[in-house]
Amino acid sequence: DVPSPPGALYSRKFTIDGEQISLQVQDTPFVSLEDDTDSICCQEQINRSIYWADGFVFVYSITDYESYRVLRPLHQHIRRIHPNANIPLLLVANKGDLPRARQVSSTEGLQLAGELGGTYHEVSARESCEGVHEAFQQLCQELSRIIGSCNGEKRRGLHLVRPKSPNMQDLKRRLKQALTSRGKSATAL
Repeated sequence: DVPSPPGALYSRKFTIDGEQISLQVQDTPFVSLEDDTDSICCQEQINRSIYWADGFVFVYSITDYESYRVLRPLHQHIRRIHPNANIPLLLVANKGDLPRARQVSSTEGLQLAGELGGTYHEVSARESCEGVHEAFQQLCQELSRIIGSCNGEKRRGLHLVRPKSPNMQDLKRRLKQALTSRGKSATAL
């Protein structure tokens, strides 16, 4: 019921195929097309999120063609950042409970998912979280399969520090640690 701030980071733990998975989802708003071109305009926060992500969930509204239209250029932007990476993609068409207001057909969604190399799910987050849960579970299974097939090698991005949620107590603790360690290193010299 409480709206989350734009760019929020959500963390969840759950079990898939007997293995505990820690999932971090970075909500990356504010992607739009520049004027009437097929180039996207996005904040630097989105580029940072793209760099550390192991998988992507593209969400659009079936009642808003513009939200669908931005996905191809966004995918091209991601491919420029990760040109050779095998990164799972999930295409989620939301607002399945509003068929009379539909502007994007299921066929268009399926076609785009195939073109981008991802899987397609049409859901209604308002009516049922089951479809959303199923979609994320499928993405996590794909991620687990890809990471497991690396044969012990570090996969691109896994060694990167993930962004932290904006938590004031955590920020205070980290600042205190940084100041304390500076003081210790200065006295050690």
